[in-house]
Amino acid sequence: MNRELIQMVLPEMARRLHREVKRYRAGKLSDKQFARKFESLMEGQFEALEEQGVPPAHAAVAVHGAVLVLTGPGLRAEAEELELPLEVVEYRAVRTAAEDIARSHGVSELKAFRQLAAIIAQYGD
Repeated sequence: MNRELIQMVLPEMARRLHREVKRYRAGKLSDKQFARKFESLMEGQFEALEEQGVPPAHAAVAVHGAVLVLTGPGLRAEAEELELPLEVVEYRAVRTAAEDIARSHGVSELKAFRQLAAIIAQYGD
């Protein structure tokens, strides 16, 4: 997967996710509504990439990678709450995303894991 793809996905997802988080924090969305909006955001971004001719596995890595980058503060909070090193929590999140990509798109879990880890290393805080 190339850098241009993640650079294209990150700003759009960040903008839309920020809007939904603001609505959630303002009490305009329940937990369930926020989860549905989040899922819809991911699906919409995936579909938009596919419509642009991006192979499904590449689109999935880009979308999951963007989500992992954008949820970095939540991963840090979870690590603190669980009293675990951030790397452990990030590893679990990347592993789960890689498993999903491998299962859904028939690609190597290890390859998806490496691509996602590279995205976090480059774009995460």
